[in-house]
Amino acid sequence: MIEIISVRFKSGGKQYYFNPDGKQFQEGDGVIVETSRGVELGTCSQGNTLIDEMELTAPLRPVIRAATEEDHKTLEKNKEKEQKAFQICQEKIAQHGLDMKLVDVEYSFEGNKVLFFFTSEGRVDFRALVKDLAGAIHARIELRQIGVRDEAKMLGGLGICGRPFCCSQFLDEFQPVSIKMAKTQNLSLNPTKISGTCGRLMCCLKYEQEAYEDLVKSAPKQESFVETPDGAGTVSSVNLLRQTVQVRLESAPETPKCYHNCELCVIRNGKGKRPEGYVEPPLEELAKLRRPAQEEAPVSQPQEGSLAAALEAVFQRSAQASAAPAPAPAPTPAPVQAES
Repeated sequence: MIEIISVRFKSGGKQYYFNPDGKQFQEGDGVIVETSRGVELGTCSQGNTLIDEMELTAPLRPVIRAATEEDHKTLEKNKEKEQKAFQICQEKIAQHGLDMKLVDVEYSFEGNKVLFFFTSEGRVDFRALVKDLAGAIHARIELRQIGVRDEAKMLGGLGICGRPFCCSQFLDEFQPVSIKMAKTQNLSLNPTKISGTCGRLMCCLKYEQEAYEDLVKSAPKQESFVETPDGAGTVSSVNLLRQTVQVRLESAPETPKCYHNCELCVIRNGKGKRPEGYVEPPLEELAKLRRPAQEEAPVSQPQEGSLAAALEAVFQRSAQASAAPAPAPAPTPAPVQAES
């Protein structure tokens, strides 16, 4: 086992392991570390902890020291320089007529290197641009082309769910996402509904994919030929989350009926036609072939004093108030006649 701390250099960025070198750090502390890009100021995202040495992919670099107030002032000055460098680069791009979109600028902590991030549909010859930028900024210049997903991660924003982008909040790395995931989850295949702001498939399609794959194993496919308690029929639609299906019975094909998966006996999965020579077995045999009903999991009671218990109490009071009979209206007092 070896002691490490985790450090981020950007909000939502990737975590890197460093050797605390006998010092104690807590989450949120600023640290000065040596990286492949030189000395950088990062934020401790996880304090001192022990991990297996097998998890390390490269030798650990030690933490130089804890960040001071002067270090944070230097970081703020670098951010001001980044804004000026961004404007200069945009002007130079327009002068050279390059087909590229500038996304972000990063100054190294020591200020001797500037990294420009841009997007472009094709390759860009920016050698002349680099020379002009080096003369205007007087620092080492590096231009790096990124994809649209990295652009969304850098710029941030709100998704169609109303929450900040997952990639800019907590995703360290992008996971592969395919249209097959949307099909498995019975989502609309309309690109505008399953694509993020970056134009690619939403990263959140990956989150529940394993759960849906498990549900698919216990559900019949659409157009399967099945036996139900009311006779044979064809599956017209499947609800994976509720574990129910709509079946068009041969006796009443115009009005599909809803059944739980455990009530069905699948005769032909995904074919949709009655097998030739098929004879409906007796009810006793069908009962043996049907899938056993899943045992209901015990419902855990919310702990006293927790938020769940408080919400449960509010719901119960609301239900009791709605079920209680309305109080009878108070009798209206008779008008009092004044004596003449």
